[in-house]
Amino acid sequence: MHETGIEAYYVLKDGKKLRFGYTTGTCAAAAAKAAAYLLFTGRAPKTVHIMTPKGIALDLEVLEPSLVKGAKTCDHDMSASCAIRKYSGDDPDITNGILVYAKVQAKKEPGIDIDGGTGVGRITKPGLKQPIGEAAINPVPREMIRQAAEEAMDECGAVCGLRIEISVPEGVEIAKKTFNPRLGIEGGISILGTSGIVEPMSEEALLESIELEIRQKRALGLERLIITPGNYGADFARDSWKLEDSDLVKCSNYIGRTLDMAVSEGFQEVLLIGHVGKLIKLAGGIMNTHSKEGDGRAELMAACALRAGADADLARQILECVTTDEMLRLMHEAGLMERAMELMGERIDFYVRHRVKDQITVGVVVFTEAYGMLCAAGPAGEWLQQMRG
Repeated sequence: MHETGIEAYYVLKDGKKLRFGYTTGTCAAAAAKAAAYLLFTGRAPKTVHIMTPKGIALDLEVLEPSLVKGAKTCDHDMSASCAIRKYSGDDPDITNGILVYAKVQAKKEPGIDIDGGTGVGRITKPGLKQPIGEAAINPVPREMIRQAAEEAMDECGAVCGLRIEISVPEGVEIAKKTFNPRLGIEGGISILGTSGIVEPMSEEALLESIELEIRQKRALGLERLIITPGNYGADFARDSWKLEDSDLVKCSNYIGRTLDMAVSEGFQEVLLIGHVGKLIKLAGGIMNTHSKEGDGRAELMAACALRAGADADLARQILECVTTDEMLRLMHEAGLMERAMELMGERIDFYVRHRVKDQITVGVVVFTEAYGMLCAAGPAGEWLQQMRG
């Protein structure tokens, strides 16, 4: 394997190194940067340098460069294409080894347009990260692609705009083995990644890591443990209460197991902060929020809406939604969201108390990007006031 810089990053499990990888979003950004160099210089770099949002710098090998009409001035007819091979490290990722291509074409108008080609899914239902009709390229990868292309343009002194098309030829078949068709993403995979880096997701290693973090925080004398499933919750906690990553334990989908660990380690209080897309499942007693363990988001949201006064037609509309954001929009328009979320909080409080057998006190904060904090179950509201103070 070509030396990329990722080789230095790993986690240890029973003395074995589990290697990091990089996301399809990182591949797309690197391919776009390489193609832009090729477009403006007539030469493809052997490697391309990318700084990921995680703060890990990579030098990725450029594959299959192709230049059409390799002039050095901006013209609608010129285009360049390069590919980057996806590397998932020791994470069991279905996209490992695939090629992610970027085709870059100059345009006279300023700005950078980003779209998907073959093997990149297209949005067909509302409520996802992109509007209906758009390519399934998530916001962070889009920004990475834009920044990478701008870096190449600045270094080459280019003053025109760009059209960038990301494609993954193997994505059409791979997508059939994912949840994309069920979510309303048709024709290919999604270009994903919030950090640009793939970290190994061995279940045992992850649970041991969570337990170690909890034990360390208890050893520091903390009485209240703050947990969140992942980056969305961490970002919300930072923006809302200035909590840093070091203040939190990321529990991934293992909410029930993490609560068990908190009890075992002697914590008196646990504050859970999470996005409604995961935590709505707690309202049904689902304590492992991975989709393979159980979903029921639409059913649980419809039940909350019905208890808040929704009619059968609204309940049916909620059941047909693919995302919780879309469900919330429907309830908000009906004037029922606030009451439904209050009821959701009551059910979450019931099930987390049952999980910990009332041995410790648990507060839960549920939020969404569109509407902010949706509910504060248990004593969470009181604790948040303390944190603000």
